[in-house]
Amino acid sequence: MRRHIFSRLQAPAVAAVALGATLALAAPTAAVAAQPQASTAAWAAGTRAHLVITAPGDTSAVRTAVAGNGGTVFASYDAIGVIVAHSASTGFASAMRSVAGVQQVGATRTSDVPADAYNPALPANPTQSSTTLAESLTRWDMTQIKADQAWSVTTGSASVKVGVLDTGVDDQHQDIAPNFNAADSVSCAYGKADTRAGAWRDVGTHGTHVAGTIAAAKNSKGVVGVAPGVKVSSVRIAEPGSSLFFAENTICGFMWAGDHGFKVTNNSYYTDPWQFNCPDNADQAAIIEGVKRAQEYAERKGSLQVAAAGNSNLDLANKTVDTESPNDSTPVRRTITNACLDIPTELPGVVTVAAMGKGNVKASYSNFGNGVIDIAAPGGDGTSGVYSTLPGGKYGNMNGTSMASPHVAGVAALMASVDPTATPADLRSKLGVQANDTACPSDSRCTGTTTKNGFFGEGQTDALKAVGSTPPTPGSYFETTADVTIADSATVDSPLTVSGVTDNAPATLKVGVDIKHTYRGDLVVSLVAPDGTVYLLEDFANSDGTDNVAKTYTVNASSEAANGTWKLRVRDIASQDTGRIDAWNLTF
Repeated sequence: MRRHIFSRLQAPAVAAVALGATLALAAPTAAVAAQPQASTAAWAAGTRAHLVITAPGDTSAVRTAVAGNGGTVFASYDAIGVIVAHSASTGFASAMRSVAGVQQVGATRTSDVPADAYNPALPANPTQSSTTLAESLTRWDMTQIKADQAWSVTTGSASVKVGVLDTGVDDQHQDIAPNFNAADSVSCAYGKADTRAGAWRDVGTHGTHVAGTIAAAKNSKGVVGVAPGVKVSSVRIAEPGSSLFFAENTICGFMWAGDHGFKVTNNSYYTDPWQFNCPDNADQAAIIEGVKRAQEYAERKGSLQVAAAGNSNLDLANKTVDTESPNDSTPVRRTITNACLDIPTELPGVVTVAAMGKGNVKASYSNFGNGVIDIAAPGGDGTSGVYSTLPGGKYGNMNGTSMASPHVAGVAALMASVDPTATPADLRSKLGVQANDTACPSDSRCTGTTTKNGFFGEGQTDALKAVGSTPPTPGSYFETTADVTIADSATVDSPLTVSGVTDNAPATLKVGVDIKHTYRGDLVVSLVAPDGTVYLLEDFANSDGTDNVAKTYTVNASSEAANGTWKLRVRDIASQDTGRIDAWNLTF
């Protein structure tokens, strides 16, 4: 069976690290405005799922017809005129197509609906591992898109909600818990919202990895996401066991996103079981229409969808054959055309993201296509994978357009943070404007211009340009890398001379600190101004046994002259553990 989620594990895949405490989560209480109608039917062998498409509004007459033709209503989304119906009758679809008011009917699977759909088991709540992994601020993917520089402008607003439509998210992971939004998280597996606490958790590893790339907290642990100040919600649309994403699940996810105020959603998958859905097939035409309506609903409600382009190294602008569908039964070889769509990524309004390796290169696996690809971002390739969060407090590398898409979703979230009034159309346009033009390599498959082509779309996303800033200018950034030993029960200073800066220091003086120490609970860290004024940066809890300090602090130093000798002061208040000031910097 083909992996329909657009990532590839890279060995070594996992590094064990940690969260000591368990986070208590409240059960979400918000409901979808177009509340799914629950089925009371019991599961039976041969049960298949169908989309019944009718006019938006009151679907009660068509729902009655579903029951009269050997089916049951599993969920109903009146706002878009989509009903999810189950039936074990082989004649159900043809019978429903003759019902007045029914526009389209299509089976969403070539396999049975699992019995779990009628009494879903909650995903496991993984035990969290402990960590000694210090936060890395210089991962190649983040520096390649200048996210590390964008954080000096904004890390994102907590009022911006990003939906991770995926395999679920480990909400208790140390790097995700600070930014996790339980109230707006849900499982949409099987096509109906399951709001039980924990239903959103990961049934694999993929969704947790994606969530970390978007918004892992800037908390001195593990990794940092592109937008570490925004909130992430898990909308699990993958089904347990198969990890497949069927159309009814995606529809539920988009409806939830629209009704719960998600500014951005990330979609690193294609809608199973068809790699491409063709409008000349009645089943697939209904899938296209149903998912399209749900995406449009989410967009009307203010949500921008960002999606991965896929990992088959295919030219999406010149489709000829599909050999990998359906992936829930036995794939067959079929001839296709450009009318056949990879959804949701090829739907109107969705931002389609291709993957890049380290540097301005197309990732070997990434799908492409002139006029299809909108933008590109790091997805990893070969030994240069994207390093992010994994369930159980762990971390690991993955490669894929699945990893590229959340970089763009994170940049869109930063853009929404600096411009809360931006509409999905605004964000979509701005993503293209801020991208750095990336010319085609010497590869005949890449067609188009330097400003827009089939490999990179409008170019590689640039987080710093997206938030409306430029890198620090000469004279505003100062750093020392001279090591200063921190002895037991001692106080040491590391001097840094600043010159050429006009006026006083700013109210948002950034102090970047890199201290290597085997027990930071011993440390009290301060900034000393040229006139001797001491600004406490952090007095670590005595019980904090974490190694090292790698953080950026913000200090209101507006009363201080900028020029002169500043000092980073570190006081060690205990014995046994020692270390050094490895480097530190000031950004004015």
